[in-house]
Amino acid sequence: MNARLNSLDAFRGFTIAAMLLVNNPGDWGHLYGPLAHAKWHGWTFTDWIFPFFVFISGISMTISLGRRAALGDAKPALLVQTLRRGATIIVIGLVLNLIPNFNFAELRIPGVLQRLGLCTMLAAPFVLWLNWRQQLIALLALLGVYSFLLLAVPVPDVNGNLLTGSLNAGEDTGAWLDRLLLNGHLWKQAKTWDPEGLLSTIPAVASQLAGVLAGHWLASKREPAAKSMGFMVAGLACLWVGQVLDAWLMPINKSLWTPPYVFAMAGWACLVFGTCYWLLDAQPSAAMRDRVSRWAKPLLVFGMNALFLFAVSGLIAKLMAFFKPGGLSLKAWAYQPIQALGLAPVNASLLYALCFVAVMYGIAHFMWSKKWFVKV
Repeated sequence: MNARLNSLDAFRGFTIAAMLLVNNPGDWGHLYGPLAHAKWHGWTFTDWIFPFFVFISGISMTISLGRRAALGDAKPALLVQTLRRGATIIVIGLVLNLIPNFNFAELRIPGVLQRLGLCTMLAAPFVLWLNWRQQLIALLALLGVYSFLLLAVPVPDVNGNLLTGSLNAGEDTGAWLDRLLLNGHLWKQAKTWDPEGLLSTIPAVASQLAGVLAGHWLASKREPAAKSMGFMVAGLACLWVGQVLDAWLMPINKSLWTPPYVFAMAGWACLVFGTCYWLLDAQPSAAMRDRVSRWAKPLLVFGMNALFLFAVSGLIAKLMAFFKPGGLSLKAWAYQPIQALGLAPVNASLLYALCFVAVMYGIAHFMWSKKWFVKV
């Protein structure tokens, strides 16, 4: 598969636009429910975003590594290049965590980009040396091992009490491991656990392998309509499995990245991407594909520089909160005119987020018009 897929760019663009929206409200105290993470168990629209990035990374790995292997590139060399790319993403995440205070003593080591980089590095051998059936077995094995570690291994909580199978915040096996290895370098809002901790990277790799399997389906020689239908069927099946596991094994939980969460989010990813694929790449009418591409142009523009926009948006948001000329932060200064409109606080907060997305789209569109595409 050599042609660039509009559907994959649009899906990536949808995910980055959603991330910009939920990460940049005017006021974190005034949010519509779907624009905040679930408090613990359960999920919201916001809980789609991170696993969608991981799923997209898996699809891209199948396509890019498969194409390069077919061109004769040696697998060890491909592995080294992929490991280098993953390490670069981790470094970018660490640098963003350092800004603006550069406090190494309290640097948060885990993070979103760090997990994306780790998943890329850990999934690479599976992609390069295993076929799709073996990758499916590996995915299920990772979830099985993680479930055992969560439910059957006794670990002490912060007070030293030995607990087995507790899924309360800060009491699970992953939280214990993070305190053991990364104490003082965890999410500052919790301090005793981290939503991007070490152990929950295991099921996140399973999410990446779900994307890898989707990439195999996408790269197959089946008719486009059959591929689209396959994504729909797989999506519904994964949602069903996620609900069954939620009832019988453990709850859907983004912070713990539980196996039901893996299946549920993979299901939604298949459904959303399958829809994008049908509308932008698979439907037989070329005129309709062109029309949908025009409608979806903002998503395509966002999707062409997603990693860059992820990093730059986080940097801008941090600096706007940090700089306080006259005692008022740049964010507060920018938010004041919106608050003065007399909107309900939740709507003012949403309007600020939409304005932030619009500014980032302006940056993305300028880069797109100049054909500036930043790759790692």
